[in-house]
Amino acid sequence: MLAQRTLKSLTRAVGVGLHGGQRVELTLRPAAADTGIVFRRVDLAQPVDIRVNALWITDTRMATTLSAGGDPGAPKVKTIEHLLSACSGLGIDNLIVDINGEEVPILDGSAASFVFLLQSAGIELQDAPKRFLRILKPVEVREGAGPQLKWARLDPFEGYKLTFEIDFDHPAVDQQGQRVSFDMGSGRYKQEIARARTLGFTKDVEMMRARGLALGGSMDNALVIDDYKVLNGDGLRYDDEVVKHKMLDAIGDMLVVGHPLIAAYSAFRAGHDLNNKLLRAVLADPASHEIVSFDDASKAPAGLAELAPAW
Repeated sequence: MLAQRTLKSLTRAVGVGLHGGQRVELTLRPAAADTGIVFRRVDLAQPVDIRVNALWITDTRMATTLSAGGDPGAPKVKTIEHLLSACSGLGIDNLIVDINGEEVPILDGSAASFVFLLQSAGIELQDAPKRFLRILKPVEVREGAGPQLKWARLDPFEGYKLTFEIDFDHPAVDQQGQRVSFDMGSGRYKQEIARARTLGFTKDVEMMRARGLALGGSMDNALVIDDYKVLNGDGLRYDDEVVKHKMLDAIGDMLVVGHPLIAAYSAFRAGHDLNNKLLRAVLADPASHEIVSFDDASKAPAGLAELAPAW
């Protein structure tokens, strides 16, 4: 049986929220089979559980925000995509995330710190089948036209691969390359995707901070670019770090559906908003997908059974 996975022990982190700038404590806890990934707001008088669910996403401006019951006025948790990306890369199915604020700490701006936290706790196999959402027919969402066009798409594919293309008219990004493809079955998420940091352009910082955003951002947790070049003293972590971070976000955004995918994801200039619209389009069409598990792990698509070794 290809089994579900959770943590062997709990692990903790403290950091600041990228946008709110507030100090946040996070505790990642093992969870029973079929729990899914649940954020628990422990700072409230009565703790509130907020389950990862594509229909509970209530804001996608600059980050992905999850609200209890899908109610924008209910308790929420913001900037969930980097942690969820790490969970996808390591094959984590069940997890309780205690958090004492409404924004997941940004840590180093990538998913690498979350990968380290999850691995340090250890990964445990559970006595329940891992359930995948398999795409049965193409589903696409498109917005805009001409230079404003953006789209995201899921196609049938026996595995899980992603292709992402950006279109930044900027000399520093032009030098990096603006398209990347990655096969999650390669087992190289940690090496090839997880370390890509979130991006900030200096020309946008003042505007964002005037809107109460990016208050916790710095060169310690973001890739900062001026009109011509990368300003971080340590340079790029990958030659194509900008587009790889967009893929990192997309991997996290796709896990919001509640199951790992068996599909090919492709996108052009998409962001959190279009990613969520794509998942909602899938869920709105029962003929587009099915939930599957594998009693015999050898029958699973190549690579998915080895996505993250348990140790």
